[in-house]
Amino acid sequence: MRPPFVFGIAGGSGSGKTTISRAILEALPSGAGILLEQDHYYRAQSHLPLEERERVNYDHPDALEMELLLTHVDALRAGEPIVRPTYDFAVHDRAPEGVPIAPAPVVVVEGILVLADERLRARLDAKVYVDTDADIRLMRRIRRDLEQRGRTFAQVRKQYYDTVRPMHLAFVEPSKRFADVILPEGGHNRVALELLLGSVRGRI
Repeated sequence: MRPPFVFGIAGGSGSGKTTISRAILEALPSGAGILLEQDHYYRAQSHLPLEERERVNYDHPDALEMELLLTHVDALRAGEPIVRPTYDFAVHDRAPEGVPIAPAPVVVVEGILVLADERLRARLDAKVYVDTDADIRLMRRIRRDLEQRGRTFAQVRKQYYDTVRPMHLAFVEPSKRFADVILPEGGHNRVALELLLGSVRGRI
């Protein structure tokens, strides 16, 4: 089997990475693409009490078990199945059971730090950075964390000022220079999205 085409989709929190990733997968025939969300590769925190887990800097590269993600990307490139971990954001820890994922012709790796790691970049066939204004990203993050992750507004605000914004400036924004394609305004930029999808369809 020919090795899969591996996309890397990076950008700040709330930039529209998930929208772009899903659009790529929906443009493919059923079963032709799979998604690896970097968020699920946060390190297990079961050894810490909940209060300490809440204080972990989840926007720093050290919070991710990058070695496991690299191993899984290599396995998928070799045509081997994996069991992807699942991260429970409500309790800041990994769920007991992972998700079996079979190899596919297209692999989309999505996350804020996808382009920040040189080893992962070397495994990507195409690198995309979703560039969205900070105020829009912040509003999306607030809504997501309140509605989907069980956070209070005070928790969201504290995390944004303590870690999200400084880590974006230190790691996420600088990784933009490694992108092959920069998509302004994420999934709302229909022209850029259609050009990207045309490239995906052409390769498949």
